[in-house]
Amino acid sequence: MTAPRFTTFGCRLNAYETEAMHRMAEDAGLDDAVVVNTCAVTAEAVRKARQEIRRLRRDNPEARIVVTGCAAQTEPGTFAAMEEVDHVLGNAEKMRPETWGALAGTPDTERVQVDDIMSVRETAHHLIDGFGTRARAHVQIQNGCDHRCTFCIIPYGRGNSRSVPAGVVVDQIRRLRDAGYNEVVLTGVDLTSWGADLPGRPPLGDLVRRILKLVPDLPRLRLSSIDSIEADPALMEALATEPRLMPHLHLSLQHGDDLILKRMKRRHLRDDAIRFCEEARRLRPDVVFGADIIAGFPTETEEAFANSLRLVEECGLTWLHVFPFSPRAGTPAARMPQLDGATIRDRARRLRAAGARRRTAWLAAQTGSEQRALMESPRLGRTEGFAEVTFDADHPVGEIVPARITGHDGTRLTA
Repeated sequence: MTAPRFTTFGCRLNAYETEAMHRMAEDAGLDDAVVVNTCAVTAEAVRKARQEIRRLRRDNPEARIVVTGCAAQTEPGTFAAMEEVDHVLGNAEKMRPETWGALAGTPDTERVQVDDIMSVRETAHHLIDGFGTRARAHVQIQNGCDHRCTFCIIPYGRGNSRSVPAGVVVDQIRRLRDAGYNEVVLTGVDLTSWGADLPGRPPLGDLVRRILKLVPDLPRLRLSSIDSIEADPALMEALATEPRLMPHLHLSLQHGDDLILKRMKRRHLRDDAIRFCEEARRLRPDVVFGADIIAGFPTETEEAFANSLRLVEECGLTWLHVFPFSPRAGTPAARMPQLDGATIRDRARRLRAAGARRRTAWLAAQTGSEQRALMESPRLGRTEGFAEVTFDADHPVGEIVPARITGHDGTRLTA
């Protein structure tokens, strides 16, 4: 008998949920199982999950293979049709202890358990005392999304937006701090929608300020990703006045052309993004921006693409995540006139190159500065602006240490 093994694709929230599932499966006594937590954000993500499932079956011929996650939620039939798969679990089912208890106790339990995710009204807030490394812990404060961007399948995998109550979040962060964590990252599908479904509709900024007030010995609080158009005044005030809120904002921008943004059904225009970055930089001069941008969206002309390229400079983006457009069945964008694959790949390459130039320039500008790094391994830390920094001597993992920046190697700072 062996403990359950897990393979995770996709976002930090998936990684968080994998840790919760791992603990529920172990508590239930599930053994000889391999669990694949899938991602549905692109068709390529689904393809990779299917490929991994086939490999896992070859390597584990006697194990039960359980497939869950967003792709299992949106395409249960795809995975149920795979002869390598024993069970398919939806996103709601995977977070219920009784699901894992049934799998452990009854090997012939129902093979496909995927209910309507839109009917889920609560977020399962499992109290996980950290995961990954001893450096930082992630806390899920929100799940689902109420918006319907034309390219995105995720709302159909995650359901509508649900928030974890502030008191539960604070209690969990206290536990994590007591366990020795020096940094906590708030995660969710649509982080800035936190609170809209809670009494009084508190904004995300209120939660941030409450955490910093009620957990005064927490050195670092970080946001995983935000939608800049939803950034509330309290959040911006916290950015300006709370040094323990890290000066790193990863933005869901998606494009730099107004017509494409409208076709994406985004709620901002390019000037909104530029103004937000200017205001955030005014409030917190050391703020560093990352962003998600899609290359090759349907109907994207060369002129429209050039607007995305310019946005990298105009917003001062340092950490760029570029996604070549991938049509997802069931989304409006999949029915729009598509670009050819070669054009999409070329534009993604050019966007990544623009991002690399910006990153290199920013790294070079840090030379000679004094920073503080949270150690992720004995010689690798991460600055407040989320840059990796390598040291020439060992430091304790999980500690925050001073770093005098001596240079960079194109992707990391050196200290």
